[in-house]
Amino acid sequence: MPSTDRGETRYSVQVPDFKRDWEDVDAVYASDELDWRLRRSAADVRRICVKVEAVEYAMQQRRGVTRVSTRPDPEFADVFGPAGALARHIHGYRVRTQQIEMAGEVARAIRDCATLVCEAGTGTGKTFAYLIPALLSGGKIIISSGTKTLQDQLFQRDLPLVREALKISLTTALLKGRANYVCHHHLERNLGEARLGSRDDAVHLQRIKHFARSSARGDRSELADVPEDAPAWAYATSTRENCLGSKCSRYDECFVMAARREALTADVVVVNHHLFLADLVLKDEGMAELLPACNTVVFDEAHQLPQTATLFFGESLSTGQLIELARDMQIEAATTARDVPALSALAPRLERAARDLRLCVSESNARIAARALRSRADFQSALTSIGSCLAESKLALEALAERSEELERLAWRADDLGARLSRWREEGMERSAKNGGELVRWAEVYSHALQLHATPLSVAEVFRKELDGRPRAWIFTSATLAVSGDFSLYCGELGLAEARTRCWDSPFDYARQALLYVPRDLAEPNSPEHTRAVVERALPVIRAGGGGAFLLFTTLRGMRLAYELLREAFARDQLTYPLLQQGEGSRSEILARFRRLGNAVLVASASFWEGVDVRGEALSLVVIDKLPFAPPDDPVLQARLEQIDKSGRNPFMVYQLPQAVIALKQGAGRLIRDEDDRGVLMICDRRLFSKAYGRRIIPSLPPMRLTRELEDVLAFFRVRR
Repeated sequence: MPSTDRGETRYSVQVPDFKRDWEDVDAVYASDELDWRLRRSAADVRRICVKVEAVEYAMQQRRGVTRVSTRPDPEFADVFGPAGALARHIHGYRVRTQQIEMAGEVARAIRDCATLVCEAGTGTGKTFAYLIPALLSGGKIIISSGTKTLQDQLFQRDLPLVREALKISLTTALLKGRANYVCHHHLERNLGEARLGSRDDAVHLQRIKHFARSSARGDRSELADVPEDAPAWAYATSTRENCLGSKCSRYDECFVMAARREALTADVVVVNHHLFLADLVLKDEGMAELLPACNTVVFDEAHQLPQTATLFFGESLSTGQLIELARDMQIEAATTARDVPALSALAPRLERAARDLRLCVSESNARIAARALRSRADFQSALTSIGSCLAESKLALEALAERSEELERLAWRADDLGARLSRWREEGMERSAKNGGELVRWAEVYSHALQLHATPLSVAEVFRKELDGRPRAWIFTSATLAVSGDFSLYCGELGLAEARTRCWDSPFDYARQALLYVPRDLAEPNSPEHTRAVVERALPVIRAGGGGAFLLFTTLRGMRLAYELLREAFARDQLTYPLLQQGEGSRSEILARFRRLGNAVLVASASFWEGVDVRGEALSLVVIDKLPFAPPDDPVLQARLEQIDKSGRNPFMVYQLPQAVIALKQGAGRLIRDEDDRGVLMICDRRLFSKAYGRRIIPSLPPMRLTRELEDVLAFFRVRR
C-alpha cells in the first residue's frame, strides 16, 4: 500500500488506470457492507478509502492541481517554529506545518508576482500565513476581507500583533465604504430638515452629532450607543449618489477623504471585498489611486468574491433609491427651492410611484425573472409612471441646478436612475457595456422593497482584465475554495486559469474530535414532513449534548417552522436550554448571547453558515437540514445552467453540485474551531446515501468518523462527560 507518511508523496497512481479504479470504488460504495465498513475505526476507514483518494489524486494530476508536500519550509521555520517570533508573543501558540508551508507558497507568489489560489482548512492559521510573508516582502500591500468584522479584526488585532512579533515598523490604514463614516454635511442638513420616523431616530441622531464632534475617524462601528441597523444612520452618512465630493463645504473635514489620504501613504491597507470591487468598477472611491503603487493584493474569505463581483459588475435600481431621491428632493423643495411648487409636488409623486411598484408584486422574499414580469400590466404601468416622474424631476432639477450643489447633484441622480430603468426595460438579453458579456435581468422582492437587477452571467473576463496590468501578486485564500482538491469551479468563475493552486488540510484531529451523523429513514428533503423529521431526530442529540447547538436551515421557512417545533418540544419535555432564533437581534448580539449562555440552541439560516467562530462547549452540535443547493427558480442560476447545458456539459455536475459542496463545507466548518473542541455534525439529508452524487460529497468534508446510528452519537457525548 502506498505510504501515508506526512513527509512523502502519499499515492502513486497510473493515470490510465483511472476509469477502472473509479468503477471499483463505485462498486464498494454501492455494496451492502458500506455501513459496516464506515463504522470501523478511523485507521480501517482510511485503508478502505486509500483507493478513493488515489483516484482523486490522479484526477487532480489530470487537472493540473498540485498537492503540496508537508515538509516544513525552512524559510519561515524561525518565525513559525517552537522557539520562533510567534511562539514568543502568542500564549499557547502551536506549530502548524500547514501554516509554514502556506507562508512559503505565499512568499514565492509575491516574489514571482504570481496569482495563488489556496485553500487552508480551519485551524491552519492562514491569516498569519499570508500576513508574515507579505509584511516581510517590503512592498505596499492591500488586504481585502469578506466582512467588516474580519476587517476590524485584521486591523485592530492581527496586524499589530505580527508587527510586534517581527519587530518591523510599518504604517497601516483601515479603509471602508463611505456609508461607514459620518458625513458632516448630511448630518447637519438632516438635523434641521429631515422628517424623522420616530423619537428613537431623533435621539440616535443627536448621539451621532456628539460622536462626530469628538471622533478622530468618524467610523460608525466606534459608536456602540447607536445600533448598527438604526434608521438614523441613513441621515448621518452619504452615498455615492448624494455625496457632493470636492464641492462640499465640509470637504476638508470629511472623514471619508481623511481615511483615503491615510490609505494612500500607508504600507498596508485593509479593505473589504465590497469596497475593493465597487472602487475597481466605479473608479471614484480611492482604489484607482491605491492599486498602481501596490505590490501585493490578498483576498481573505475569497470564496465570497465571485458572488460579490457579480453584484458590482452588474447594475441595479431599487425602490429604496427612488424613495431616498424623493426625500432629498422634498428637503430641497422646503429650503433652496421654496418658490418652485412643481418640485414640491414631484417628490411625493415619485415616492408614491416607487411604493406602488412594490405593491404590484404579490410575492415576498422572492426572485423573479424580468420576462415573467412583462406580462403583468400593473407592473409595467408602475415602471412607466416611475420613468415619467424621473424624467420630469430631471428637467425641473436641471433648471434649478445653479442654485446649490445639492440641486445639481439631485439632477444627476434623477438622470442616472432614469437611464438605469430604461436599460432594465429593454427586451431580451443585452450586452454589458462594462464587460461585453451577457446580462440577465430580474427583480428581487423583499417585504417592503423591490430591486431591479441586471446581472452578468460571467464575471471571469472582466475580473481577469482588472487583474492584468502592472505585475503584482494576487493571493486568494479561504477554508472553502475547492471540491476534493479541485479548484476548477472557483478559478473558472474569476478567470484565473493560470493561477497556482494549493490545498492544505486542517491540522485538527477530526477522527478524534468529531462525529458525522447522517440519520436513517429521513423524509425526502423537499417534502412537507422533512423539517418536522429534522427536529425529531435532533432532539435526542440536543439532550445528549446538553444544548450548545446550531440548527442551520437552507430556507427561512424551514428555520421558522423548526423554531416553533422546538419551542413546543422544549415546553412539552421541560427542557430548559435557552432557545434563540436568527432575527431576534443583530448577528453579533445573538452570538454574544449564545457564547455567554453556554448551553443555548440557536435556529438560523444563511447568516450563520459562515464567518461564525464559537469555541469550546458552548457549541458541540451543528445540525444542517439538507444539502444547500441554490434555489432552482433563481433567475441568474437558471440562465447560467442553460448556458452550461448549451455548451454540452452537465449543469448539475459542473456547477450546482460543486457550489453545494462548498456551501456545505462552510456550514460544517462552524463545529470544530480549536484543537480541544469536540462535537457532532448532523446532516439530515438522505441523498448523501440514496443518490450517486451524495456519495461523492462526504469525502469533501473534514475526515470525521461517520455513523448512521443514534447510539454512536450518545456514546460520543458520554465520553465527553
